[in-house]
Amino acid sequence: MPPAPTPNETEMTSENRHTIVMTGATSGIGAHALAHLAGNPGTEIIVGARGGRDLPNITVLPLELASLQSVRDFADAVKQHLGDIKIDMLVLNAGAQFRQAERSVDGFEMTFAVNHLSHYLLARLLLPEIAEGGRIVITTSDTHDPAKMPLGPRTLDPEGLAHPTKDSTGRAYAASKLCNLLTARSLAASEDAKTRHISVIAYNPGLTSGTSLSGGSALQKAAMTALRPVLRFLSLFLPQLYMSTPEQSGDGHAQLVLGQTTPPPGRVYASRVRGKITFPDPSKLAQSDDARDLLWRESAAMVGLPV
Repeated sequence: MPPAPTPNETEMTSENRHTIVMTGATSGIGAHALAHLAGNPGTEIIVGARGGRDLPNITVLPLELASLQSVRDFADAVKQHLGDIKIDMLVLNAGAQFRQAERSVDGFEMTFAVNHLSHYLLARLLLPEIAEGGRIVITTSDTHDPAKMPLGPRTLDPEGLAHPTKDSTGRAYAASKLCNLLTARSLAASEDAKTRHISVIAYNPGLTSGTSLSGGSALQKAAMTALRPVLRFLSLFLPQLYMSTPEQSGDGHAQLVLGQTTPPPGRVYASRVRGKITFPDPSKLAQSDDARDLLWRESAAMVGLPV
């Protein structure tokens, strides 16, 4: 029989045991965050993805974020897989940027459907399954802020985002990231989260090279890499232009998920600025309680849930 663990060993093992549910873990920032998270002994991770193989502590369950029914099926599969085990961390990282107008199977504008609406629904469905003192981390972007990025939204019209009457692909991504941040604020303000001490973080990884969002072709990725020294210089004056690698942004993500970096009380927005995680104010629109509540109500109606 092996010797009993010392108190310090017991404490270390307990702290490292987590049950994590994650989207957007197959490439880019999410893949590097996943590698970091999976390195913790005893951690079980459920990844929602279109495909992939299971690993010793990683289970892949089918998820297509362009379909609300797939989100519901995934949530049911997570509950069935875990049984009585609660979720310690819910990581909503998946994001896409579409360069042509597309609609989801449910008829919503694709960027809004994938980046916001499906994650809103998944958070609502899995919130009751999150453990006391658990954590929700949603990936947002500083593109939500028109003071930093010219395409950042200055108004919020959820119905217009869901069913645009003209091509809005150039602004849809930034608007969806505003929605992610507002959803995080709504979850943090909910009675359920407050009662069970669930912390909610909206993470802006900042400009990151080598991801599908920065350009999918080898030529585009090479161009972004070549521009890094120029952008680093310009970031002395415009911090949002500081470019990180997927490994760096992914490690920052994992630190927030594991609670190794924590926001000050009352803060939800975590922004990686020049290589360091900071906790600034988001855009004025992202701080609006009226915008927050409007998005929550209209999103609930779109997915068929009560407010």
